[in-house]
Amino acid sequence: MGFFIYKKHIIFIFLIKNIMDKEMEYGQMDFNLPHDVVKLPSNGVFYKSKKSSLKVGYLTANDENTLMSPNAGKDGLVNLLLRGKIYEPGFDLKQLIDVDVQAILFFLRNTAFGSDYTFELTDPATNKKFEVTLDFSEINFLKPIHEPDSDGYFFFTLPKTQKNLKIRLLNIGDQNEIDDIIDKYPKGMVAPVVTKKLEKQIVSIDNDTDRTKIVTFIPQMPISDSKALKKFIKECEPKLDLSRTVIAPSGENVEVNFTFGVEFFRPFFE
Repeated sequence: MGFFIYKKHIIFIFLIKNIMDKEMEYGQMDFNLPHDVVKLPSNGVFYKSKKSSLKVGYLTANDENTLMSPNAGKDGLVNLLLRGKIYEPGFDLKQLIDVDVQAILFFLRNTAFGSDYTFELTDPATNKKFEVTLDFSEINFLKPIHEPDSDGYFFFTLPKTQKNLKIRLLNIGDQNEIDDIIDKYPKGMVAPVVTKKLEKQIVSIDNDTDRTKIVTFIPQMPISDSKALKKFIKECEPKLDLSRTVIAPSGENVEVNFTFGVEFFRPFFE
């Protein structure tokens, strides 16, 4: 069973006045436009508002300006679409986690261009290219191994140092900050992506939330602890089942793993 739940043809009109905070100028400014309600795979457990669904507008002719924008690279386009098409006053888009962003992107793409996606694959028996079209109208939710507490946090004890950690998942705001660090990092030098992610994910160590102590501890963490922690976090992340098995012309099975690269947005630019 797929996770999408759309309440068709609902139009809400919100009268919003005097919104001064630029951070809150999201798509709800287009409050008189038609939209559907998209159920979030996370069920909102990671958000302060605990919203389990969001009102998301349909792509319109006017959105072609956004889609054709010079800033409409993969990550730039995602942020532009989220700001422009989510109609939820007061909801901080930066807190969205990856699986919910994916659900919203599928909604926008599917309602605008249909749920069929064409892939070019290689037949493993003949090494020849072939095309296959798959239907992603319904996508199953993969339940994570570990469940968060009521506030969306996880708890893990490092196997070597025996430090007790309180963990949270990265959100799109965190990822944007990390991407910005990578973009600005000097050429020829390796950006500290791993440690920066852990700085965002670790909330406390042995119940101590002092950020200076956390930032100091992370680079000194034994690699065995680091690997165990990253494995645990991966097991905490809710996911969509984006894999499919298709039969090649030779009869061989080929695994397809859907990714959100440039091809996902290809219909926007054709």
